[in-house]
Parts: sequence; C-alpha cells; structure tokens
Amino acid sequence: MTHALVVQASTLIQSGDIVKAEELLTALVETDGDHALIEVLDEMAPKDLLAVIREYDASKQSILSLLITPEQFARAVVLDRLYGDIRHEHLRGMFNAVLFREDADAGEFINAIAELEFGYEAIADYLSDRAEEIVGVFNAIDTEELSRAEISDHDWKEVTWLLRHDHEDIYENVLLLLKAKIEAREMAEAAELELEESQEDDDVVQSKPVEKEDIDDDEDSAI
Repeated sequence: MTHALVVQASTLIQSGDIVKAEELLTALVETDGDHALIEVLDEMAPKDLLAVIREYDASKQSILSLLITPEQFARAVVLDRLYGDIRHEHLRGMFNAVLFREDADAGEFINAIAELEFGYEAIADYLSDRAEEIVGVFNAIDTEELSRAEISDHDWKEVTWLLRHDHEDIYENVLLLLKAKIEAREMAEAAELELEESQEDDDVVQSKPVEKEDIDDDEDSAI
C-alpha cells in the first residue's frame, strides 16, 4: 500500500497537481496515523518531497511540516538550488516553517543539512539575503552576551545565532560562502556599472553634432 501511495503522489506531483498530492499524503494520517506518513515520506524521491514542501506557507502549519524528519528535510532542501530561485524565498519559507515548528529541535535539522553534499550551500542560500548584515554586523556580536530569546525571530537572526552558538564549524564554513556571495555581488554590480558608463560614452559620441569645419574639410578633400 505504501509503495502504491508513493507512486500515486509522485504521478500527481509530476503532473503539477501539488495540492492534490499533499491532500493525498496528509489524508494518510487520518487513516493510518503519523508513523505511516513518515514512512511514506521516507520512500518518496527527495525531488518530489521538495516539490510539495516548497509550497509551504510559513504562516500556516502543514501536517507535512510537522512530521517531516531532519533527514528527510535535509535531502529535499539541498535540491532547492536546482530551481534557480535567486532570492531563495521558498527556501526561507521552508526553513522557517520546519526548523521553528512547535517542539522541533532546530539543531537536529541544521546538522542533518550540513552532513549532506551542498548542505552548507543550502544554509548559505537561506541566509544570502542578509549576507552583508551577518558578515558585517552579526559576526562581531558576542553570542555569549546575547541570549536566543533576544533574537528569537524564527528567521535568519535566530538561525545565525544557533549556528554561531551551537554549530561553530558549520558557521565558519557558511560564513566563507556568504563572503563569497558578497564579493560576487559586488563584482557583478561593478561590471554592470562599467557597462552602463561605456554605453553612456558611446551615446555621447554618436549624438555629437558634426562641426561646420569638419564638413568644409570633407568638401575640400573631395575637390
């Protein structure tokens, strides 16, 4: 039965009917209980599970977000980079909905993600929108003098605090990736500015009026 449900859910996901797939999965809880759904999620292809949890609304609780395990979540989120979401808004929604769910141990999820290939990149992508603040400001804060309760935003600040306070090795690796992102952005902005200035110079040259003296010189040459 479990295998058949996985195939059915996968078929719905591949056809783009994510809502129906989630309804199918969550209905299993009512008939067979929480553990049955966890077993099904464990059998699902990570890309299929990601397709479902990417649709999470962080402001609302989902049965899947409440039951997904750290290992299942990690296998899914490391694939989010394949979507090419530059702002990583879906990734932030997934992180916040799952890591900060009631009774969840965010540290278990962080460790599970970091253990996988591209795990550090997934965490850095989640924090990328705040890279400058983390590298320039938050990195200088002494976490021993700042309690988790003081920055409990269930978002990037709390994740950064957890990384620095409880996962120092992971934090150092993620920090390097964030610095690289900042440098890449600055180089892209500089290149764009240089291109704009070059185009402006070309426009000035093309729009420069022809002087009468230049016309006379041309006529003399023709004679």
